[in-house]
Amino acid sequence: MRVAIVDDEALARSVLREYLAALPDVEVVAECANGFEAVKVVAELQPDLLLLDVQMPKLDGFEVLELIAPGPAVVFVTAYDEFALRAFEVHAVDYLLKPFGRERLAEALVRVRERLAARPAGTPLPASKDASAGALAAEARGPGHFVSRVIVRDGAEIHVIPVEQIDYLEAQDDYVAIHVGAKSWLKQQPLSELATTLDPEHFVRVHRSYLLRLDRLARLEPYAKDSRVAVLTDGREVPVSRGGYQRLRERMGG
Repeated sequence: MRVAIVDDEALARSVLREYLAALPDVEVVAECANGFEAVKVVAELQPDLLLLDVQMPKLDGFEVLELIAPGPAVVFVTAYDEFALRAFEVHAVDYLLKPFGRERLAEALVRVRERLAARPAGTPLPASKDASAGALAAEARGPGHFVSRVIVRDGAEIHVIPVEQIDYLEAQDDYVAIHVGAKSWLKQQPLSELATTLDPEHFVRVHRSYLLRLDRLARLEPYAKDSRVAVLTDGREVPVSRGGYQRLRERMGG
């Protein structure tokens, strides 16, 4: 079993490396100090298993999972028990609560081997039968929890976009174009799915293909029968459907 260790604490990585060295048929192929390194390692080395910390700088464990799915088996390793339910909702094989002993790690690896043995040969381990990576990340957050940033993978590059910088989002087939000033990024996720992760106090679905950040709205202007256009503070325009207009009126107090 080829294993990658992902933890921002050097001591934690050292303990895992020591425990794994005593186990037969286990090879540590990489150690990563942050989520960016983990995503790169998965793409380049394709390990069988990630031992993945949850709370890390730059990218947390759930954001890493979103970027690599479908991919290797994942066992979360963390000092915080409040993430346990979320970890299993995103189909982690196991959840190790620090501090743990050699026996507990060995038990987790037995479960990993069982999961790996059940997959078709030569195929990645799916995070879920039916859910996309973005849906899994939404499940991980739980109801009523909204993202503070959106993660976009563009080839080898990863962009972290704070939600307060987003002007509007635009559906483009199976992608969402995320518009920030003169820049835009494409994220492979349906707009309807991404919309559920954003705080409705700040974002409104103004059209079947557009989600607008409220504080970017300067004014509304008539466009055609039963439709309008939203003029943003920088002059850009976004179409507003009849239903979108009603939602805007409700949010803006009539």
